[in-house]
Amino acid sequence: MVDDTPESLIPYDEIVQEALREVVGRVLREVESTGVLPGGHHFYITFRTRLAGVSIPRHLMERFPEEMTIVIQHRFWDLKVEDEFFSVGLSFGGIPSTLVVPFAAVTDFVDPAVDFSLKFLASGAPLEHETHDLPQNDIPVTPQVDDGSNVVAVDFTRKK
Repeated sequence: MVDDTPESLIPYDEIVQEALREVVGRVLREVESTGVLPGGHHFYITFRTRLAGVSIPRHLMERFPEEMTIVIQHRFWDLKVEDEFFSVGLSFGGIPSTLVVPFAAVTDFVDPAVDFSLKFLASGAPLEHETHDLPQNDIPVTPQVDDGSNVVAVDFTRKK
């Protein structure tokens, strides 16, 4: 069978990838503005450690030379979201660390609480989602009582 579809002069794939990365930024901005994750939401964010703009401590770079997954759930601080990147404080083996991650480096964003995930195309990246071990950076703390004033509604509609 011959594929007669002409090559597009419009970079649709790039446009869609950029728009989906903006979804990640918008969700993180909501968390940044309230300082808490609503309900049971939490995020697994996988990113390429060697891409330009990524800043992580040397011991993490040695441990994760290509790709790293972080969890934003119980213990995180100083979440800052800019147009091109986000930064967050996390603890690894009891050592507090600040990570700076450009959205262009993100390859996977998962919110297991609502079975939502985004996979971003990157050269050499597998097309299936990464399976996750228990997070080493996320130690549960006593849950805070939520009076509902910090709830942020994020409605993702997806086709099944």
